[in-house]
Amino acid sequence: MRHVIALDVGGTSMKAALVGEDGAVLHDARRETGREGGPDAVVEHLLAFAADLRAHGARHLGAPALAAGVAVPGTVDEATGTALYSANLGWRDVPLRALLAERLGMPVALGHDVRTGGLAEGRAGAGRGADRFLFVALGTGIAGAIGLAGGVEAGANGFAGEIGHIVVRPGGRPCPCGQTGCLERYASAAAVGTTWAEESGRPDADAADCARAVAAGDPDAARVWTEAVEALADGLVTALTLLDPGTLIVGGGLAEAGDVLFRPLGAAIERRLTFQAAPVLLPAALGDAAGCLGAALLAQDLLQHIPQTTEVRT
Repeated sequence: MRHVIALDVGGTSMKAALVGEDGAVLHDARRETGREGGPDAVVEHLLAFAADLRAHGARHLGAPALAAGVAVPGTVDEATGTALYSANLGWRDVPLRALLAERLGMPVALGHDVRTGGLAEGRAGAGRGADRFLFVALGTGIAGAIGLAGGVEAGANGFAGEIGHIVVRPGGRPCPCGQTGCLERYASAAAVGTTWAEESGRPDADAADCARAVAAGDPDAARVWTEAVEALADGLVTALTLLDPGTLIVGGGLAEAGDVLFRPLGAAIERRLTFQAAPVLLPAALGDAAGCLGAALLAQDLLQHIPQTTEVRT
């Protein structure tokens, strides 16, 4: 059965799937990233995982995969297939596409994790049918994907969509990127969790706890949440003004709060709009499956540009 390998590499674990031509998941698996062993160990774990997936396809699906798609965090040069930098994984300038292609004997596409998730949301998730959309993931940090005509814009240097580093509070909290007042220091799930832990006096509290407290009517939680929503709306309206998307898709851990987030966020965005057209605001539909599904799309897109006579090593 014709299929591709899809890998979504996270800070602590890797999700993978073998995906058929029709988008059906034929096999899925998960492994630890192994970052405690350092960046070289992470790369080797990734290569070994991909090789095992290839072997599984050859044994159980009649033939090895035709191509592989891999989504990784950090800064990615998709044109050269290089993982330039990841603070969580510790690697720099890793030629992942070349390493994987050599190990697997098949063409490989490399993508940025959030852009890859955005690609899946645009084609198969909340943004299906939208010609122009902005996907924003609210997790440990904040990043975005700019969707255009069925694809996702990487930018001239691979930084397109880094909405988390729009400065929304000049002179505010320091950010690891070197700026102060970045959006993700106020409106990411990690930022909300940290602030609520301090305010509530519960060191183990997180953003989900804050959302539950808001829903229960806690005024302190409401204040923390409102500050985050107002900062998020400031950042999003800046992005909307620049990009003019018809659809705004919000995902990631903070979006799991549902209406506790989307109702005040929609109202805060509306208050800020003057001449801009309001986009359709939607929650992401694919959850943590988006990265894998997007990686499969990268691999399938790659096959569209390879002559049909190309063969993979058996």
